[in-house]
Amino acid sequence: MSPRTSRPARAGQYLALLCYLVFLAFPFLWLISTAFKPARELGSLHPTWIPDSPTLENFRQAFDEQPLLRAAGNSLTVALSASLIAVVIATPMAYVMARQRSRLATAATGWVVVSQAFPFVLVIIPLFLVLKNLHLINSLLGLIMVYVVWSLPFALWMLVGYVRAVPAELEEAAAVDGAGRFRTLVSVTAPLLAPGIVATAMFAFITAWNEFFFALVLLKSPEKQTLPVILTHFLGAEGVADLGPLAAAAFLATIPSLVIFAIIQRRITGGMLAGAVKT
Repeated sequence: MSPRTSRPARAGQYLALLCYLVFLAFPFLWLISTAFKPARELGSLHPTWIPDSPTLENFRQAFDEQPLLRAAGNSLTVALSASLIAVVIATPMAYVMARQRSRLATAATGWVVVSQAFPFVLVIIPLFLVLKNLHLINSLLGLIMVYVVWSLPFALWMLVGYVRAVPAELEEAAAVDGAGRFRTLVSVTAPLLAPGIVATAMFAFITAWNEFFFALVLLKSPEKQTLPVILTHFLGAEGVADLGPLAAAAFLATIPSLVIFAIIQRRITGGMLAGAVKT
């Protein structure tokens, strides 16, 4: 491709990427703007991007009207527990599936991919009945179990790719040097998988943190509800939203996801560079 041809093409790619970023950023920027607007500006017929009189009143009302801290604690407990358990279970399974090339492993991988296509509505009734028989309805433990099962296929699929990226020759070299299977996994494979494990755990955390449907159906007591469910309480009986406090609470709820995504990006980049140097 000649330089004259590549420059317009590259400019078009950058323009398309810029448009896509604007498309993604617009809802979040508008959410921030709404969170800091006073009530009179929220009802204005000519809305503006930047509030004329920024205020923290919406944040104060949000904390006064709903137990956001308690809900955030519930979400943190559920999401952290589910992500850790899912990674602990998925890591050895992914190693076996990646290293044992067999029809069973191929079939298991295919089932993992297919299971992600199942809609929530398809499983909610049998899931509710199972948890009812186990006396885990309206329980954070029951919700943790649901999130573990739901995030496990995706975590397994991600970790299989990370394990396959680790050269098997490194393990064979460690075995030649006299290291046993367990020592090889701990000293050779695990450090190379660390960035992938961290990224997978954080993706599972974000999924559980933002999940709404299962939490809405399975948690009935207000003191056990998670943050996404609490946000619906800012809607009135006729569907009229208390827009200012709702925007403020939603903005606070998105901050952990943004921070974790930033950490994921750094971890993945660091893992790629480390792998390139070791290889």
